[in-house]
Amino acid sequence: MILVLAGTSDARELALQIKDKGYELLTTVVTDNAAKSMEEAGVPVQVGRLTAEDIQQLIQERAVQCVVDASHPFAEEASKNAMAGAQGAGVPYIRYERESLSSPGSEKLIVVEDYVQAAELAAEKRGVIMLTTGSKTLKTFTDRLLGLPDTTLVARMLPRLDNMQKCEELGVEQKNIVAMQGPFSKELNKALYDHYGVTLMITKESGKVGAFDEKVEAALEMGIETIVIGRPKIDYGTKFSDFESVLTQLKQVTGGN
Repeated sequence: MILVLAGTSDARELALQIKDKGYELLTTVVTDNAAKSMEEAGVPVQVGRLTAEDIQQLIQERAVQCVVDASHPFAEEASKNAMAGAQGAGVPYIRYERESLSSPGSEKLIVVEDYVQAAELAAEKRGVIMLTTGSKTLKTFTDRLLGLPDTTLVARMLPRLDNMQKCEELGVEQKNIVAMQGPFSKELNKALYDHYGVTLMITKESGKVGAFDEKVEAALEMGIETIVIGRPKIDYGTKFSDFESVLTQLKQVTGGN
């Protein structure tokens, strides 16, 4: 049994390749929408956030031979729990992370270390700010930006009820919510920036599968200042950015196919 922390489109594809190699596997995801995608692909799935203790218990109950962590590049807590759970249960841990893209060189682009830095910098610049970092850290930005003179915060996020409720609770006006599921083409990004008159865009370095390059390239081509939040710095140990290397390592640690 292989335990795969999934949830992204490339994680789903990796899980399918592991299954095709003949391994029995269980995937874990956080949302019902991600679970549906796994179920449609015929991959066993469990929904819900897992602590390190949950993961260790799951490993022991299901006789898991290896944990493959293919969670989102910014799912820092999930990865740390996966590493701790695997270590506690004494099984190998393999990290798959979509390749990091080097940010295009431009005087309009600024790379920061975290969300707080991004919010502080945005507060200095003001203007029409499009936030494309999701709902999880929305409060960091609303606390700092809502109510500032000459400042409009436009939040782009997945079209989920809980996200809309969070926007309402935090004071983001309905007219400033873009509820759509990506990835978005460069052309659509440009159309959204133009529609709202965006002067500053905030994103995180998710990688090509996360449409990072389309968002950034569209903004820079339109002369829009862009703040990019760098990936968390985590020592994963065994880490790969391609499926073949994961499958090769999986074979080595399990003595499998």
